[in-house]
Amino acid sequence: MDPSLDSARAAFDASVDFTVGLEEEFAVLGDDLGLVPRFEELRVAAGADPVLAESISGELIASEIEIRSGRGEDLGAALVAQRDRRRRLFTLAAEHGVQLGASGTHPWSDYREQPIIDTEHYRRVEEGLKYVAWRNNTFSLHVHVGIHGADRAVRVCDRLRPVLPLLLAISASSPFLDGRDSGLASARTQIFTKSFPRCGIPDPFGSWDAFAQYVEFLTRTRSIVEYTQVWWSVRPHIAFGTVELRICDAQLTAAESEGLAALIVGCVAQAAYELDAGIPRADIPGRLLEENLWRATRYGLDGELLDLERGEPYPAAQAIDRLLRWTAPARAELGIEVALPARNGAQRQRQLLEGGASLAEVYAAMVAETRETYAGTLEAHEMKR
Repeated sequence: MDPSLDSARAAFDASVDFTVGLEEEFAVLGDDLGLVPRFEELRVAAGADPVLAESISGELIASEIEIRSGRGEDLGAALVAQRDRRRRLFTLAAEHGVQLGASGTHPWSDYREQPIIDTEHYRRVEEGLKYVAWRNNTFSLHVHVGIHGADRAVRVCDRLRPVLPLLLAISASSPFLDGRDSGLASARTQIFTKSFPRCGIPDPFGSWDAFAQYVEFLTRTRSIVEYTQVWWSVRPHIAFGTVELRICDAQLTAAESEGLAALIVGCVAQAAYELDAGIPRADIPGRLLEENLWRATRYGLDGELLDLERGEPYPAAQAIDRLLRWTAPARAELGIEVALPARNGAQRQRQLLEGGASLAEVYAAMVAETRETYAGTLEAHEMKR
């Protein structure tokens, strides 16, 4: 077995249930709110702040920056850490005359003008994927949840597969791309999840050994060089000993990002509790999950999703309530409350556009809302919750 997989099993065996790590990706914007390749400048400047220096990361293009909470003992600790890091990042950005955007795509900037950052990993991604990598100017929210035990982590991922389209529908915030309304709720999903290899909803594996055999196959056949080239929407993260959810668009406001993170932690915990209790759950075929993934991509909360156990459609707007009901036992155990708006980011942006605002005016309003909420003080966040 690959030594990295041996160490990964050990990482899961040492992992603690329901620790939390948050990763939020932002667009780096110039005066006209177009994308500008200034990540490296911000990274160097962040070196003067030890907390910020260890919390930011590059993500493919030089006009994108990610902020990470690090490992929190629970959701509350991760949120406190992330709020502090956000404030530091937004302050740094303002000092350097840039703004930060938080929708799943940029509405008009040309992907052909966005350079890839110069790291070994992303040079490898660009060389391996070419157009697919160049086209991927997208921004998302990733949530890591600690799960003890390697087999258990894989089985929790298996149980979360049907949940992914619901989380996408709730989080959809990228209706605009290439200077027009794409007609999709999540254009990010179409140009990333549906384009990258080894992406989207994985097959169920059932055990760590089956999962490890697949990763070894990819490595042995030189399909991948490192595990991070497996971009599934849910995956066991072999370096951190976590289950990582990667399905959601970046969120326009801090409250939405935190509400989604809370809901995701509840989903992971509920899946783990049901697994431990021996509650059966069928492995739904990928071809059926793909129907819901497409519906979530196209319509978000405006259309219908499919109840795949009953074979019946239901209003996608019910997705939040369905997940809240399902996760209620785990959230009560962990003391997690979820607050999300009835209308997601895609719906609110389209409402402004349909009301007569230009695309530039819509995005300017969204960037202002992002700045006001993500850069706000901890006390202001607490008052809004």
